Amino acid sequence: MNMQTVRPGIFRPDEIKAHERGGGARTIPLVNRASGTTSFINGITIFEPGAAIPLHKHNCEESVMLLEGKAIAEIDGERHVLKPQDTTFIPAGLPHRFINASSSEPMKILWIYATVDATRTIVETGDTRTIDTEQGS
Repeated sequence: MNMQTVRPGIFRPDEIKAHERGGGARTIPLVNRASGTTSFINGITIFEPGAAIPLHKHNCEESVMLLEGKAIAEIDGERHVLKPQDTTFIPAGLPHRFINASSSEPMKILWIYATVDATRTIVETGDTRTIDTEQGS
């Protein structure tokens, strides 16, 4: 029996190159397929003042925690004001997006997807990409 050994990891966001997402958002990949995970992925997205990402949905469950700043979580057409440490649970297939509610301060979220095969589909265009591809992993 051949057992693959997966090594633990420590990820330091301040030492990882962020990938531009457009619209004033950039993502720092943390745990992903490249680091050996087989069951989930996570990372941090930083939003410039006033930035928002497009309405989108995923093929799996997602949880997002607001780390810093002021945010609006738009989930299935309903807007929710978030403060740091507020955490969302978003079922697969549900349209949502995050908006920086501040016009002067950045906002930062930690996101977790329930599979390494997570995809993002932009509602307006139908464009679907894997999260790993977006991160340059």
